[in-house]
Amino acid sequence: MNAEAAKPASPGPVTPATAGATTPTAARRKARPRLDLRRLGRAALLGNTTRGRLPDAIGHVVEAHRAHHPDAAIDALRRAYLLAESSHRGQMRKSGEPYITHPLAVTLILAELGAETTTLTASLLHDTVEDTDVTLDQVGKEFGEEVRYLVDGVTKLEKVDYGAAAEPETFRKMLVATGNDVRVMSIKLADRLHNMRTLGVMRQEKQERIAKVTRDVLIPLAERLGVQALKTELEDLVFAVLHPEEYRHTKERIAENAAREDDPLARTADEVRAVLREADIPAEVLIRPRHFVSLHRTARKRGRLGGADFGRLLVLVNEDADCYAVLGELHTCMTPVVSEFKDFIAVPKFNLYQSLHTAVARESDGQVVEVLIRTHQMHKVAEAGVVALGNPYTAPPEEQAAGDGERVDPTRPGWLSRLLDWQRAAPDPDTFWSTLREDLAQDREITVFRPDGRSLGLPEGATCVDAAYAQYGEDAHACIGARVNGRLATLSTVLRDGDAVQLLMGQDPASEPSREWLEHAHTPAARIAIQRWLTAHPGHGDDAGDDEAGRRGADRPTEEDRAEGREPAVRRSADTLPELTSDAASDGPDAPAVLVDLPDATVRLAGCCTPVPPDEVTGFAVRGGVVTVHRAECAVVARMKSGGRAEVGVRWGDTAGGRVTLLAESFVRPHLLADLTEAMAQEGAEIVSATVEPPDRQRVRHTYTVRLPDAAHLPALMRAMRNVAGVYDVSRAQPQATGG
Repeated sequence: MNAEAAKPASPGPVTPATAGATTPTAARRKARPRLDLRRLGRAALLGNTTRGRLPDAIGHVVEAHRAHHPDAAIDALRRAYLLAESSHRGQMRKSGEPYITHPLAVTLILAELGAETTTLTASLLHDTVEDTDVTLDQVGKEFGEEVRYLVDGVTKLEKVDYGAAAEPETFRKMLVATGNDVRVMSIKLADRLHNMRTLGVMRQEKQERIAKVTRDVLIPLAERLGVQALKTELEDLVFAVLHPEEYRHTKERIAENAAREDDPLARTADEVRAVLREADIPAEVLIRPRHFVSLHRTARKRGRLGGADFGRLLVLVNEDADCYAVLGELHTCMTPVVSEFKDFIAVPKFNLYQSLHTAVARESDGQVVEVLIRTHQMHKVAEAGVVALGNPYTAPPEEQAAGDGERVDPTRPGWLSRLLDWQRAAPDPDTFWSTLREDLAQDREITVFRPDGRSLGLPEGATCVDAAYAQYGEDAHACIGARVNGRLATLSTVLRDGDAVQLLMGQDPASEPSREWLEHAHTPAARIAIQRWLTAHPGHGDDAGDDEAGRRGADRPTEEDRAEGREPAVRRSADTLPELTSDAASDGPDAPAVLVDLPDATVRLAGCCTPVPPDEVTGFAVRGGVVTVHRAECAVVARMKSGGRAEVGVRWGDTAGGRVTLLAESFVRPHLLADLTEAMAQEGAEIVSATVEPPDRQRVRHTYTVRLPDAAHLPALMRAMRNVAGVYDVSRAQPQATGG
């Protein structure tokens, strides 16, 4: 079923909207007139039901079903129809039609989408257990456990109260009812579509209430299940109820455009056909009119509409490779709008959608024509989503085997799997409902890539926190940082479409998430997992150093300190390593020998850069006949020179040992200090002093002054420190150059 071309896209017929959509031959072959459901209802009561012959009404369903499944056995459909018709006999809808017209219409919708026989059988019976004397046991005995399971699931959904106060628990029940079989939700969506088509018999306030629930929850669900044919018609029906003036204006625009003699879409379609014929690429080129809501959004975005804005071209081919061949020919022979190109074949959307999107500019008037390129199978999935993918009880093809925790069920996309996990993990219905609403409100998704080449689908605005929980589930509590496109990034970094993300995981099984992560989590999976952990561990997850005053509490260095390269110790957080009291700048008996070109001078190794052999060094004379020795690249050297201090020649003696100050930068995680100091001790380093700054944005800076028996071991020490989980950089300490 073509959601925008072949289907009736509005409560009232607007036949000009599809003018020029296909060639006359294609139209005769593909078009199916909208069925008169009132007439079908009478046929259901009066039609011939003799044994061995199908009743007239169900014949339309069988015709649509066999268009997709030519070899389908229809005996179950016939028996299900007879049971439904006899059970509902005498019941009437509010519109005055026999009630059997409703299950017939729902089943016909699913048949046109390509649903398999079991789904259609359950659809015919979906109201029998709720509204008649038929029991689930009878259904199971007559039609098997699959049909019984589906009818039971839909019956549970029918009992759902759509009142605002009941919404949180309502949709938790919906997902539980859906269970492992998405066909339950497919029947529910088709049921809602038919009810929306016949909504006009209800009071206005009830129409609006049902339309709002459909807009807020069921339409996003249809989008995420990939059932675009249902989604687009539901959007138009909701649009007509909630925004009647805008709907009427859009309808008038479509009629006016259809009355034009010159159709730029038809002309461009002819040009595309000619290009593909010359390239010998077998393809079907169709005009795909925009449905009402799509056109309304386009008008709001662009203002004045041109003829090319009322639809898009759809190119259908046989093989995946043909899609790219078509793209190459169009970009070669026509003027492409490069910014409009998107490849959803190489990277499918989260709802199974695959297609190439591009656009070409018409030479005659500059109008931009959007083009969709896909195979016939991709088109079937794009229209019908999970409904088109068959029976979840059959063994999936080898290439569809799931990986990384995704279920094997071919009719259950990863999004639904995650949704069912959320409802089990959410601590209460209100939390689940709020996170579900937030997720459904996300109408755009980005794709990021893992180091193994696999992709993660995330909502626009997602951060590294979201990526961590999407990939690792609750194991993401141990995440300590990330690399985005090869560069270190905090967990709060917002990801962009196409980013390469490598998540850095700690080794400590007791790792815990930070309460601050909630501020950066946008997906339900992340928020629910973090909230669940924090609820189970009250008092944990609060970062030390949240007090801003603590981060700024260090005393300012004096001018004399700056001149000699001394910086005050930074205030420590309460849980850091106790600060040792040795003066990093003083010289002990194991200090490296330094020869000075100044008689009787006392040598002092600068605490700012802690030089050790074989660093290139220079010296300056300061008060009291002391010569301070700095590394040549130390920032203090430039300040001393600019201040007029004369350099003193210095050089290393024979002693190999010495002290050095190292700056380690890491992500916050439990037991990091213990692991880091252990690694330093194993390399033979004696810690003389240490300071640890309060964490800032999940990062923490450590400053260590260590005594080395042999300065040649310094590179090995720095490598060992970098290898500690959570440490992302280790460098020689050096003060920032200042204007003092």
